[in-house]
Amino acid sequence: LYFYDIQVEKTTAFAQEIGAHAVASPQEAIAAADLVILAVKPQFVQAALLEAKEAILDKQPLIVSIAAGTTIAELYQLFETTQPLRLVRVMPNMNALIGAGAAAVCGNAFASPEDIQTVLSLFRAVGQAWELEEQYFSIFTAIAGSTPAYAFLFIDSIARAAVKNGMNKELALEIATQAVLGSAQTLANSTENPWTLIDQVSSPGGTTVAGIVELENNAFISTVIKGIEATILRDQELAKQD
Repeated sequence: LYFYDIQVEKTTAFAQEIGAHAVASPQEAIAAADLVILAVKPQFVQAALLEAKEAILDKQPLIVSIAAGTTIAELYQLFETTQPLRLVRVMPNMNALIGAGAAAVCGNAFASPEDIQTVLSLFRAVGQAWELEEQYFSIFTAIAGSTPAYAFLFIDSIARAAVKNGMNKELALEIATQAVLGSAQTLANSTENPWTLIDQVSSPGGTTVAGIVELENNAFISTVIKGIEATILRDQELAKQD
C-alpha cells in the first residue's frame, strides 16, 4: 500500500501507523500499484492529474476516483487520451471512518466486471457498497452521502425534546443516539418493512401513536421527502456548474 499527498509529514506518519509506504511523488506510487485511488476534492482533480497523468497513461492501472461531483466522462476527458483507461467512480460517505459506510460504485466501459468486484470488495471492507448506474449518483448522494447529517439532526431534535421536559442534555443525547442506532440495526436485520416494525412499537391509543400522529400533523414524511429532493436538485445544479 503506497500513499502520496502534498502534506508529507502527515502522510508519512499515517503510513507508518498502518504499515504502509509514503512516497515522494505520485509517479512513484503509480509505478508500484495496480490500483490507484484518486482521493482529492473536486477542485483539485485537474491539478492532481497534471502530475500523475503521464505515469497513469504509461502504467494504465485501475483508477478509482472518490472526487465528489466529478463524472466518469469528465475524469476521462482530463486525461486527453483515447487509451482504454479503466475508470471507476465511487461515492462513499463519512461512516466509512467507523467501518459502517455506504458507497456507490460505477465503472466506465473499459472497466471489467472483475474491476468492479475488486472495488466493491475494497469498500465493503469499511461498510456496504453497491454497483449503481451513474445517473443515480445524485440520489445516492442525498440518501447516503447527506443522510448522516439528517440523522444527526433527528437525534439532536429528540434529545432537545427530552431537555425541554427536564432531562440532562448529555444523557438525553446518549439515550437518543442509542435508540436510533438500535432501531437502524433492527431494520437492517429484519425482513419486515418499516411500517410493520412501527406497528410493533405502537399500541392502540398509546404513546407512540400519539407521537406519530403529531409528527404527521406537521407533515413529517413529506418534509423529509422535500429535504431529500432539495439535496438531489442541488447536487444536479452543482454538476451543471462544473
